[in-house]
Amino acid sequence: MTFYKYQGTGNDFIMIDGRQEIPSWSQQYIEKLCHRRFGIGADGLIILAKEPGFDFRMIYFNSDGRESTMCGNGGRCIAQFAHDLGLGDRFHFMAIDGPHQAIVTNESVQLQMGDVAKINPQGEDYFADTGSPHHVQFRAEIENLEIITEARAIRNHPPYKVAGVNVNFISGEGSQWSMRTYERGVEDETYSCGTGVTAAALVAHHHQGAQSPIEMKTKGGHLKLSFEHHPDKGYFNIWLQGPAKKVFEGKLND
Repeated sequence: MTFYKYQGTGNDFIMIDGRQEIPSWSQQYIEKLCHRRFGIGADGLIILAKEPGFDFRMIYFNSDGRESTMCGNGGRCIAQFAHDLGLGDRFHFMAIDGPHQAIVTNESVQLQMGDVAKINPQGEDYFADTGSPHHVQFRAEIENLEIITEARAIRNHPPYKVAGVNVNFISGEGSQWSMRTYERGVEDETYSCGTGVTAAALVAHHHQGAQSPIEMKTKGGHLKLSFEHHPDKGYFNIWLQGPAKKVFEGKLND
């Protein structure tokens, strides 16, 4: 079977074309494929499958081999993958959190995220569900942050201990922000996280009045989030924009 490797601001994924057949792989086998020393190496694995009434369905697994919640950069990468397969440049596809729109251009991939009804205070921090659960904390600076230690303390503490949570540390002002993300399932810092950028930008608006569009610098590059907000509706018309590129392709031996 042919596999493809894609990355979106350093968030990297193994891509499988499952339109003819969806592989029935075990959690252990997917984890092996994602392992950076004993496998291909990736933050996750994504299968592009058929879905009635849509251009395709996105099936996403974290690098621990477990099927997971929505991945924003993965959504942008699968749109680029679909484009490279010759399926078009505008897509309406189904993911685990519902339908999404995507637009592929020469410069970037734009992905419409799901609406976010509410930003919830969590002590002095915030929680937002942007297709995946995210805890967001403001910091004066994040470059020298001991992110693994600090993020794991939050991720493994009530109310998140059982289901886990993605932890984001953000710094900035106005419409220019920087962030670092620790992802559950990967259980490590990743170079970027699309749903995390979405959560961080909306929290920046909620707490400090940052206006759309918001530029977010991650370890792997820059992403832009645009949105609309209404006090009664929450956040809607949310679009995540940034690069998504094919890295290489190969054959699975077993």
